[in-house]
Amino acid sequence: MISFREIDENNYDDVLKVSLFEHQVGFIETVKECLDEAAETKEWCPVGIYNENQLIGFAMYGAFSKHKYTWIDRIMIDKDYQGKGYGKEAMLKLIDIVTDKYQVDDVYLSLYDDNKVARQLYERIGFHYINEKDKNGELIFKYTRN
Repeated sequence: MISFREIDENNYDDVLKVSLFEHQVGFIETVKECLDEAAETKEWCPVGIYNENQLIGFAMYGAFSKHKYTWIDRIMIDKDYQGKGYGKEAMLKLIDIVTDKYQVDDVYLSLYDDNKVARQLYERIGFHYINEKDKNGELIFKYTRN
């Protein structure tokens, strides 16, 4: 059962230990970089991803009214827990959380073109490439809740 918890003094050090396989490292910022960014930008909401009481990953989402975009900006499942369906379950639950919290039907994310595994997962869930790139050259995908 996947759930999300805010990051605080009780889980901060554990969340910093979430790690990826070496070939995945270039696809996403480190947890520390994400938490630093969230500390500077109040719109970001970083969370730990849990399977029951076991920390298995990290995600960060937020809404920016200036751009009218709601993002699932970061999601990573620790390398020890990948390949078990947790990423898909976490994404589906995050979509529900984000669309309900911000009262939106559209959710955006971005990824590097060579991140084929993530792209396949996101497309299976219902995200589609909108023919735009962000300032870092990442492809922007959109999900619309029906």
